[in-house]
Amino acid sequence: MNIAAAVNENFANYSNYLVRSAMFVYALAFLAHLAEWVFGGRSKVAVQSAALIAEAAERTGAAGAAPVTVQVTRRDGGTTTIERPAVITRASASDRGIADGPGAAGGTEKGDLYGRIAVSFTALAWVLHVAGVVFRAASVGRAPWGNMYEFSTTFGAVAVGVYLLLLALKKDVRWIGLFLTTTVLLDLGLALSVLYTSSEQLVPALHSYWLWIHVSCAIISGAIFYLAAVGTLLYLFRDHYELALTAGRAQDNRWGDVMRRLPSAASLDKFAYRMNALVFPLWTFTIIAGAIWAQAAWGHYWEWDPKETWSFITWVAYAGYLHARATAGWKGRKAAYLALIAFACFLFNYYGVNIFVTGKHSYAGV
Repeated sequence: MNIAAAVNENFANYSNYLVRSAMFVYALAFLAHLAEWVFGGRSKVAVQSAALIAEAAERTGAAGAAPVTVQVTRRDGGTTTIERPAVITRASASDRGIADGPGAAGGTEKGDLYGRIAVSFTALAWVLHVAGVVFRAASVGRAPWGNMYEFSTTFGAVAVGVYLLLLALKKDVRWIGLFLTTTVLLDLGLALSVLYTSSEQLVPALHSYWLWIHVSCAIISGAIFYLAAVGTLLYLFRDHYELALTAGRAQDNRWGDVMRRLPSAASLDKFAYRMNALVFPLWTFTIIAGAIWAQAAWGHYWEWDPKETWSFITWVAYAGYLHARATAGWKGRKAAYLALIAFACFLFNYYGVNIFVTGKHSYAGV
């Protein structure tokens, strides 16, 4: 069979146009999200910040805890009264009692309008994005994730799809929008400029229904891991801000304005944990499905190929993170660092192994 004849070039071109169009609309969504943060108004945020400072200081005693008076009996039978400072313990994110911020819009109608426009642009861009992925699949009559370009474009579509699904479920996650549109633009830009590969058929070993199962699970897992990583990274910044807040060291500047609009550190931590815990079983199945496919294609379940090895390392890292969350000494920032290390392993497994390491799964030379 003539492989070239099996490729529908018209559909392939439609796919490229749609992906580029999606990038343009994502750029509009990014600008609208940026306007939401910038023009959301600082007055209400500043008022809430003052209330948070007072509340946090009251809870932790940072506003000036009263000294403790102690009477000590002397050897000669008399007593001496001494004072010692009250002990102030560092509150964890879960027990500071600090409420969530007003959101990226800053609690203003103008900011909320920009936010709604941004979500509308994001939804339109996602429709174009998904259409581009579908036309790519139709151009070759197979799953649209047979190489790094296709994986990257589908990955971005799934990440945005999960974000829009959370919004449809009335989850307060619009704060992710600015970071998500920024990342998707970078992802698609890299895919089109560096990773692009023309529509073509795959090697015989990849012509299997496991391509639909194994790789689709990897894409979904990676997209949700990414959203969790965004939450984890923002948790670290917000946690640092709240510590400064309770100590009376928080500054009323643009950085403080951004931090005040985010959910509380406890909410961000909970969001990241739930997302990671939700998708970890799917990542486990992804590895198992890959092993079954390897046995069918190459006659071995596991050969410690670089891709297999780093998939397992990623699994161990996330398993360690989830176990750490159940251990009192590894909650909070320590567990967050471990979660970011685990996501870094996922990224290296994709970019590093595929491009720089030679193996059965590598895409060196793209």
